[in-house]
Amino acid sequence: MSYVDGFLIPVPKKNLTAYMKMSKKAGKVWQDYGAIGYYECAGDDMNPAFGLPFPKQMKLKKGEVPVFSFIIYKSKAQRDKVNARVMKDPRMEAMCPDPKKMPFDVKRMAFGGFKVMVQF
Repeated sequence: MSYVDGFLIPVPKKNLTAYMKMSKKAGKVWQDYGAIGYYECAGDDMNPAFGLPFPKQMKLKKGEVPVFSFIIYKSKAQRDKVNARVMKDPRMEAMCPDPKKMPFDVKRMAFGGFKVMVQF
């Protein structure tokens, strides 16, 4: 079974273009090291008929968009190897050398690694 890293990121609408530009570069780095899928998804239908909407759960501020991102790997062991290489790649730091200038608030990003339970 594959393994997935998942992210929920509050991104100001005014920074969405910069975020996606950065994400395209980051996705290339992850795929260069073996990730089998890299997805960045901007919130679109955020008024569900049931459940807790992402904006409420994430406590989004006015003008923010929820971004749901995930990276797919062959296994957890492969993910650990890929991520170790990605973090050492100079292209990552070149994307945003000053963490304070990221197009989103890194401290509000949610992250987790997930075992895939069902896969088709």
